[in-house]
Amino acid sequence: MKFGKYLEDNQRPQWRPYYIDYKALKDLISASEEEASKESVNASSLRTTSLSVVRQAGRHDTAEERFFRRLEAEVSKIGAFTAELVAQLRTRLNRLQEAVAKKDSELSGTSPGNGAGGGGIMGSFRAAGSFRASSSSAQAALAAALADPHRDEKLLKEAKDIGDEFLALEKYVNLNYMGFHKILKKHDKRLPHTPCRQFYVAHLHNQPWVQGNYSDLMVILSNVFSQLRGDKLAEAQGGSAQAFKRSTTKYWVRTQDVSAVKRIIIENMPVFVFNQENYSGDAQLVNSVYFDNESLELYHGRLDKKPGALALRVRWYGPNEPKLCFVERKTHRESWKGEKSVKERFTIPEEKVVPYIEGEYTSEQFVNDLLTRGKSEEDARKAATLFEEIQRSIESKQLKPFIRTQYMRSAFQMGHDRTVSFTLDTNLVMLKENPEGHPTCSLAGRWYRDPKLPIHRTEITRFPHAVLEIKLALPDGESAPEWVQGLITSGLLTEVHKSSKFIHGTAVLFPELVQAVPYWIDDESVRDSIAASAPPAATPIEPTARDANVDQMQENKPRRRGARGRGVKDGNHPLLGNAPTLALMRGEGGVVADDEDEDGLELSGQEAPWWNPFARPTGPATTIPQRLEPKTFLASERTFMSWLHMAITLASIAAALLAFASTSHKSKSHMRSFSRNLVEFIAFILLPLAAFIVAYATMVFLWRNSQIALKQAAYIDDRRGPLLLAAMVVSALGAIFIVSAADLIDQIYGDGGDAPSPAPSPPSPEPYDPPPALELMLKAASHLVLGRGNNQ
Repeated sequence: MKFGKYLEDNQRPQWRPYYIDYKALKDLISASEEEASKESVNASSLRTTSLSVVRQAGRHDTAEERFFRRLEAEVSKIGAFTAELVAQLRTRLNRLQEAVAKKDSELSGTSPGNGAGGGGIMGSFRAAGSFRASSSSAQAALAAALADPHRDEKLLKEAKDIGDEFLALEKYVNLNYMGFHKILKKHDKRLPHTPCRQFYVAHLHNQPWVQGNYSDLMVILSNVFSQLRGDKLAEAQGGSAQAFKRSTTKYWVRTQDVSAVKRIIIENMPVFVFNQENYSGDAQLVNSVYFDNESLELYHGRLDKKPGALALRVRWYGPNEPKLCFVERKTHRESWKGEKSVKERFTIPEEKVVPYIEGEYTSEQFVNDLLTRGKSEEDARKAATLFEEIQRSIESKQLKPFIRTQYMRSAFQMGHDRTVSFTLDTNLVMLKENPEGHPTCSLAGRWYRDPKLPIHRTEITRFPHAVLEIKLALPDGESAPEWVQGLITSGLLTEVHKSSKFIHGTAVLFPELVQAVPYWIDDESVRDSIAASAPPAATPIEPTARDANVDQMQENKPRRRGARGRGVKDGNHPLLGNAPTLALMRGEGGVVADDEDEDGLELSGQEAPWWNPFARPTGPATTIPQRLEPKTFLASERTFMSWLHMAITLASIAAALLAFASTSHKSKSHMRSFSRNLVEFIAFILLPLAAFIVAYATMVFLWRNSQIALKQAAYIDDRRGPLLLAAMVVSALGAIFIVSAADLIDQIYGDGGDAPSPAPSPPSPEPYDPPPALELMLKAASHLVLGRGNNQ
């Protein structure tokens, strides 16, 4: 779909006059192109002028000058309209908070307080400006809600409406922002002699409606939802050493979907503000310095998910220099064994971090400091144990500050209750802790990078998506709330199994040291951010024999460096190939193509045809490699054996019937021809069915094992095969029933009503001599039964 059509289809009708006039700007570009092709411009006039020369009378502005004036007018129009909408939202939100506070005061019998006319949160977010009719209607709705017995439901509906309006405003901003990028790109493409895109995009980025931070609206809306739900927040638990056992699932979130995800969460769980001083809106800045050695031992251990793999980091919160630091250790456990990974941490003053790393700050001193601050002996003892273990790991593995992750984190949980919690990290940045061309942190006597030193582009990488972590510490047998499952399946999240900021940053910034890289490096959505950190020149790295063998297996293990034997061009990142092999982020719903280009966003792959349940989509993979557990293969094998057991049973019955039929033919029976062939008919129905089941089970078993080996988060069940087999079995049984019924009717009414002939005298009994086939079958069955009995 072309962008002009896309913009028209996604506009909000009542806001239509306030969107970018994309068609008018495009027409001005066409006029400018036509003028440029007809007129010859004096090159000197572009660089010099004279203040004493009389200008030509009746001179009109060129189409390109009109284009730039119109462009600036569109920017101002959108900025003014955005500011007005934000002011309306703030007013509605303040009135809603007043109504909720009044409701609570009526229930508790206390005064509602200062409200919007006083200080506090209400006063701090007061906005001025002109408002539309929607503000007065919202005020009337709130007044009616307070006098209504169902006011809680109406207040909740008003809160949801405000959230919807905020999302609509964000979509409005994104559409116009994209429109300006598109029209500037079109201008430079069709008028290459006067390029302006680079300059004007920088100007556009500085506009208030682009750079505005309205996350404080989310905080207020979260408080309103929390009050309406009647949340009771858990209190903090003391302790210098803390340990968390929980399961964590990580998801990538597109930047344009962040507000929608926040809106879903705050309707069910409040924003958790641990320290108001460090927060900006609904998020706080988090810095984490990760430790590793020259061989990247911790990196490769975490990447390969080895049991007991460690991650050590020192973390602090807030934009200022660190004062209180958290020393944390994360230990990986095998989830398929029923174990949960553990995060442990203790606090330490910033000035003690370097002595602690160098072993000069001992556990005895640490315990004395804790006791001085009033901690209990039991608490101090637990913290000292963790203190010593981490210190020994730093010394034995020769760990040093290696890489830093920095991001704005929004947390959502019921106070200090971590049973169900969310963290949403945005503006994610990874950078080298030891600067290039300057002394390392160890030589400088520091444990984190000097903030005064400049950062080269090869020392930093910016992650293009937000990262949502869903952390569950539920009792065994208890599942996540239904609304959490709804969020996961909403299409706003993309699960990336075992995604790690530490692993991503290390792989991108130290390509010459890593021996393997995570699978998501090949994703098309992160290629640009990785390429931005590429060194000026990279040398191809030849694969080792071991790496080549691993690549030939085509398993989605952490990809080995250089396994494809590709060359690296000057300026390209060593980790990037010629084209992406993954498309983890789903399509964005259609497109953003320029009008003169082909239709927009291409799909990552074509779907498999309906008639082939085992065909795989073509193009880049759209599934996510998962953790491979041994029990998965065993379950597939058990399913295969179950199918074989059914087929052998049917085949045995058919073989026995054929043996019985041969006995009937040899005997001097007076059975009718129809009856004599009935047994053979049944056998010839069951025997091909058994053979088909064996073939189907073998094919599905081989296909399923190949899919499991790829470790892709895709369906590995066949949704058509079992239904087809069931239909075949029902058809076979139906045919047998019909033929048997016909045979029975033929035996009853076959003589046409004539009197029965006298029964012949019974022949003398003869000894029964079983046929050879039946005798062999009975012997084989007895041998099988006796063999099983002996084994047991």
